[in-house]
Amino acid sequence: MAADECLGDEALARGGPVVRVYGWTATTVSLGSFQPITAARDEPAIAGTALVRRPSGGGAIVHGSDLTYAVAVPRSHPLGGRPEALYTAFHAALVDVLSELGIAARMCPAHAPAPAGVDAFFCFDRRAEGDVVVAAPEGNSGDAKILGSAQRRLATAVVQHGSLLLRSATGVGTAARHPGLYDLQPAAAGVPPGELADRWLDRVARGLGGRAAREEGEFGRGRDARISCLAATYASSRWLTRR
Repeated sequence: MAADECLGDEALARGGPVVRVYGWTATTVSLGSFQPITAARDEPAIAGTALVRRPSGGGAIVHGSDLTYAVAVPRSHPLGGRPEALYTAFHAALVDVLSELGIAARMCPAHAPAPAGVDAFFCFDRRAEGDVVVAAPEGNSGDAKILGSAQRRLATAVVQHGSLLLRSATGVGTAARHPGLYDLQPAAAGVPPGELADRWLDRVARGLGGRAAREEGEFGRGRDARISCLAATYASSRWLTRR
């Protein structure tokens, strides 16, 4: 979370979007910025699971079987003016990549019905305009959500988090398990996560009229002091229980 907030500084310095894509070493639930801690503690499906709180909004996400991305853009950038512009840039690009793989995906229209309501605890039980969905398993009605994103608007930059669910989570109760892309569409399972991320970001860059430039190594290198300071806040009980 600390490194993701630092993306805002980097985006300002570069004058355009900067993206991190990462995984999680252990099953962890990230709460949206405005979710009450009591809701997490009262959810038996995630009892005993590590909790963190994101600076961005949205519902709770069970990480560990997903690709998480964070992108930052200056507020003065064309993608920083309207929230939906940044959502669309990433979500539409994934739909295009999946289409190339022969997978029918789409972005949810406004007021799409949610299986468990718009205020459901878990992100993947919610539906919002622009969420990416694919066909649900045979015998289930409707579509299954595989990508959702949420934003935090800082003073000079916008930071957006998103989770692309690849497989159903393990080590949690049934209510916290949702089918992922590889579960729903076996054709996608032949594309490893790293390659899928590369194709996705290439498509985002092309949609913006540019080209993705990749940098190897840890993002935190050279930013240790700033990240450590922010990490202390995000790791604190005060931050986790702020709602």
